[in-house]
Amino acid sequence: MPMPEQADAAKSRAPSPAVDRGLTVIERLVTADEEMTLTALAKATRIPLATCASIVYTLEQRGYAARRVVGRSHFWRPTLRLYGLASQLVRKIDLSSVAQPELRALADAVDMPAHIGVLDGATVVYVAKAATAGFIQFDTYPGKVSPFNLTALGRAIAAYLPEDELAPLLTGLVGGRGPAAGDGSAAAFRELLETVRSRGYAVEDQEEQAEVACVAAPFFDAEGRVAGAVGVTGFARDLVDERRDKAAAGVRQVAATVSQRLGCPATALPRPETVF
Repeated sequence: MPMPEQADAAKSRAPSPAVDRGLTVIERLVTADEEMTLTALAKATRIPLATCASIVYTLEQRGYAARRVVGRSHFWRPTLRLYGLASQLVRKIDLSSVAQPELRALADAVDMPAHIGVLDGATVVYVAKAATAGFIQFDTYPGKVSPFNLTALGRAIAAYLPEDELAPLLTGLVGGRGPAAGDGSAAAFRELLETVRSRGYAVEDQEEQAEVACVAAPFFDAEGRVAGAVGVTGFARDLVDERRDKAAAGVRQVAATVSQRLGCPATALPRPETVF
C-alpha cells in the first residue's frame, strides 16, 4: 500500500515552480524575434536575475540554448535541439491511429462511417476510416483524395486557414456534380466558410454527388494551427434534423480529442456536447 505521504502527494499534484520557470524561459527564447540579454530575459519572464541565469546556463550545458558574447554582454538564443525533439514527436504521431477508438465509437454511435482527413494542396486526403457494418459501404477509404471545397472535411479545414494559404486555393475551386451544387465562386465559398466558423463544423449535402452528405469538424496542432478534420459520411436523407445534430456534436467531440493529443491547449478548444 502507498505510504500516507505518497498518497497526499498524488492527491495534491502541486506544480513545480522550478519546472514552470524553466519552461517559461524556453518559451520566451523561442518566441523572441532576436537574441536576448540575461537582463532582458529576466525582465520579460518576471524571473529573478540569479534564477534566470541558472536556468539559461543549464540550458546551455544541455544544448538547448547558446550565447553570443559581445564585450561584457551575453546574448542568448535557443538551439535547434528543441526542433530535433519536436521532430521526433511529430514522427511518432500517426493521425491514422491517434483517435481510432473514438473514431470507432463515433461511427457506431451515428451508424455512419467516420473519417480523418488532412489537406494536401487543393485536395483532402483521407488518412483514417472507421467503417460501419452492413451491406452498403461508401466509397471512402484511407488514401482517397477529393477536391477540398466539395467535402465537409476540406471545408472544415479551409475555414481556419490563414489568408495567405486560403487565397491560392480559391483560384481553383472545383464544381460539384450533385443536384445541390451551387455557386462555385470564391466569394460564395468565403461566405460558406464564415458559416463553418460560426457553428464550428462544416456540412456538404449532395454537392459532390447525389444522395450523399457529410459533416466534419476541424482539429488543431500544438501551435493552434488547423491540422485536419474529423467527419462522418451518410445518405443525405439520414443526415438531417436530430441525426445531423448528433453527428455534428460527435465530430466536434472527436476533433477536440485529436486536438488535445496533438498538444493544442484544452482552453482553446470548443466544448462539444457528449453524445457517446
